[in-house]
Amino acid sequence: MKRITLAVFCGIVAAPLAFVAFSRDKEPVKPVAEPKDTQSDSAGVDRSDPLEVITLGAGCFWCIEAVLERIKGIEEVTSGYMGGHVKNPTYEEVCSKTTGHAEVVEVKFDPKIMPLEKLLKVFWKLHDPTTLNRQGNDAGPQYRSAIFYYNDAQKATAEQSKKEADASGEFDNPIVTEITKAEEFYKAEGYHQDYFSNNQNQPYCRAVIWPKLKKLGLETK
Repeated sequence: MKRITLAVFCGIVAAPLAFVAFSRDKEPVKPVAEPKDTQSDSAGVDRSDPLEVITLGAGCFWCIEAVLERIKGIEEVTSGYMGGHVKNPTYEEVCSKTTGHAEVVEVKFDPKIMPLEKLLKVFWKLHDPTTLNRQGNDAGPQYRSAIFYYNDAQKATAEQSKKEADASGEFDNPIVTEITKAEEFYKAEGYHQDYFSNNQNQPYCRAVIWPKLKKLGLETK
């Protein structure tokens, strides 16, 4: 199984999502990627090739998990930590900003449906990659934008994707996303997994995650 890990942040992001238009008075939002059909997504899919793994960290992992679970070609999303110097860190330790870890989500995806290049395009749109150690109101090194790669091919793809995104004109400031060799992934505590699905009416979910899903055209009832 090929592996790559990206770090993606979760806070309220106004500017970077502005180009993903959302307005009640205009045409419906075009999804950032094809939404997953939970009834038939796996039907007729050739699984002879293994799934790949990518871990996205770009702020609060609750938010990123909620987005990626709704995209076709993504089979599994797990919240966790990567990039620090403490073994088996707890959520409280990571939040103390002393362990060096980023909040990340490890994503298993089908490259036949969602190639790495396409997944990285989603990555640039679902957070603000130009703010250092911050996403909206979430601030600290644990919220840094980062891509953790597992081999030279993934590194090259990530660097090319970052270069294209930086030159696209979609961002007012330079992209600060780090591209770093993957380290050990630590799965987050159980209550962090599927957080949005289990807590949709929680204040953070209502204030941050629902608006993000709307802006990305991935809102579900």
